[in-house]
Amino acid sequence: MTTAASRTAEVELAIGGMTCASCAARIEKKLNRMDGVEATVNYATEKAKVTYGGDVAVADLIATVEATGYTAAEPPPRGPAPDLGGPHTGEAPGGGPDALAALRQRVIVSAVLSAPVIALAMIPALQFTYWQWLSLTLAAPVVVWGGLPFHRAAVTNARHRAATMDTLVSVGTSAAFLWSLWALFLGTAGTPGMTHPFELSISRSDGAGNIYLEAAAGVTTFLLAGRYFEARSKRRAGAALRALLEMGAKEVTVLRDGREHRVPTAELAVGDHFLVRPGEKIATDGVVVEGSSAVDASMLTGESVPVEVSVDDAVTGATLNAGGRLVVRATRVGADTQLARMAELVEEAQNGKAAAQRLADRISAVFVPVVIVLAVGTLGFWLGSGAGLTAAFTAAVAVLIIACPCALGLATPTALMVGTGRGAQLGILIKGPEVLETTRRADTVVLDKTGTVTTGRMTLLAVRTAEGEDEERVLRLAGALEHASEHPVARAVATAAAERVGELPRPEDFGNVPGLGVQGVVEGHAVLVGREKLLAAWSLRLPEPLAAAKAEAEAGGRTVIAVAWDGEVRALLEVADAVKPTSAEAVRRLRGLGLTPVLLTGDNTAVARAVAAEVGIDEVIAEVMPQDKVDVVRRLQSEGRSVAMVGDGVNDAAALAQADLGLAMGTGTDAAIEAGDLTLVRGDLRTAADAVRLSRRTLATIRSNLVWAFGYNVLALPLAAAGLLSPMIAGAAMAFSSVSVVANSMRLRSFRAAD
Repeated sequence: MTTAASRTAEVELAIGGMTCASCAARIEKKLNRMDGVEATVNYATEKAKVTYGGDVAVADLIATVEATGYTAAEPPPRGPAPDLGGPHTGEAPGGGPDALAALRQRVIVSAVLSAPVIALAMIPALQFTYWQWLSLTLAAPVVVWGGLPFHRAAVTNARHRAATMDTLVSVGTSAAFLWSLWALFLGTAGTPGMTHPFELSISRSDGAGNIYLEAAAGVTTFLLAGRYFEARSKRRAGAALRALLEMGAKEVTVLRDGREHRVPTAELAVGDHFLVRPGEKIATDGVVVEGSSAVDASMLTGESVPVEVSVDDAVTGATLNAGGRLVVRATRVGADTQLARMAELVEEAQNGKAAAQRLADRISAVFVPVVIVLAVGTLGFWLGSGAGLTAAFTAAVAVLIIACPCALGLATPTALMVGTGRGAQLGILIKGPEVLETTRRADTVVLDKTGTVTTGRMTLLAVRTAEGEDEERVLRLAGALEHASEHPVARAVATAAAERVGELPRPEDFGNVPGLGVQGVVEGHAVLVGREKLLAAWSLRLPEPLAAAKAEAEAGGRTVIAVAWDGEVRALLEVADAVKPTSAEAVRRLRGLGLTPVLLTGDNTAVARAVAAEVGIDEVIAEVMPQDKVDVVRRLQSEGRSVAMVGDGVNDAAALAQADLGLAMGTGTDAAIEAGDLTLVRGDLRTAADAVRLSRRTLATIRSNLVWAFGYNVLALPLAAAGLLSPMIAGAAMAFSSVSVVANSMRLRSFRAAD
């Protein structure tokens, strides 16, 4: 979007080829060196948001990225609705489902081939006469073909004088493999009947009889598996946009020249009149020109009580017509609708989320070049001391193998896999390692009301009867009438009546009074059920005790309808979105984790404060629209808070994406689930506290894994450089380090939900 004053423009580029957070930092650094360019590169979403001016063109930006060793592409222009292809799917350019399937195939083939290689090397009893040649046959495709992504990235990094984890993996596995080839073809390792003892002694050796194929193949396979699980998680990053747009109606009945035509929603134009029958979704934003009904907008606005609409009232696309027949004039279509704008909000919030800086990559940014220099130095030192080429190369290979970051690479994926597996058993889905760091920092939890703290559906909470009236009789007569209505409040009354009374009688002369209630004859009685205005139309007034009860209930945020028959008001029915029985306990648990709860809702203030008081929340923000929810989260973040958000509706999707930590109720919409970082499958708010505890425990496990893995390298490297570790011992030590990391991660299986 160019401005005349500054002559600057903004573009979003889809970046391909990034393998770690340091890649994003390198691209960002290169772009920001260009005159008039300000760039932010997000590794998590694989996008670069660039502001540029002067003589710089988009082609120049793409050329700079490509010169850095990566790919870049400008997303296609938006159509009438937010585009869902390319980068919006969370896939790297050219890295869609086919690429993920290819990576999965690479992992499976490598694992099948590596397993016998590792078994033969570690169990001498399995070593038959020509076992070493079988190991070579199996390991070669793993190291060469399976490790190709690491080798390719290492070459790219070397071309641009950079080093990452890929560099060390490639150099370490290649060195182990090449040394094994030398030992097999030029040394004594290829002798028939040669065995490979698993010795723990530290001694100098020429290494001519040692092969390290299990180290090369095992490291490659383990790290490929970690890369696959990371890629699978990242593919889902932008799926919230698809879920948002799928909420809308696909077809619509348009009225043209007095006739009904069924057409795709995309063909609607501003000014078209379209028909919305009971139970259908409203196709696009518009104004009612004929009819009246109750519209359920809870999925978009969070308002738990259906909104009564009639002629000249505005309605929003994707909301549900719960009552009568409506004719609507379209006022906004395509990308201008509220639903489409919400999709843009979700995308912006996702792009604004900081890229996850994995600790292993931060360590390797310094560690990798140091190890390579140390290995070269070791080779030079021993050559200079007259130890001979074989001994010098043995020590250098030992340095590379002992430093090969198998444990570093396993630290995150093993803990994540065990932690997420245990979480799934408890109804908690963790989307990726970047989520975990945020759970440790979070200090404020914003709770959506409808469907999260409350059930999300209208429920009959109380029956207030006039003196001498029987509650069961009230429910029987009122339930019979309401059972014939499609209004959500009526359904709540009818459901409760059927549960308490049993089979309900069939009404006669049933009539629906739009916006006021229903009337009819039940078992010979003329019955009215509805608002006080309906009673006034029949010259009926509430008795003083019931009037006081009505005022008290409405002050508590409940919807109140009256029941009258035979000329007298007999009872009041109190209906509301009931608080889940576990919500108060959940709030106490969240407080116990150091989180300050905030209730956020589109409902009115009275309803919100009543719910907050019931569950023990002090801070309430009510009567907010979807875009306001995002603003509230941003405001809390601007105050220095780290915000976790729990929600379930489409209206929560953008706020979930904007929050530092998004927790989506699994009973909610796909949009909310996809925008969240954690999904609570059971819909029980207590699971949110368990999710935070499990995430923090998993993060602590990853950190302890990394500390051990890095510490092991720091301690072992000097021994290898001093020639006190043969490559065989180095391989064994590396394997032990990996086993320790896996064993530590397995402790997460003992995690239990709070009682």
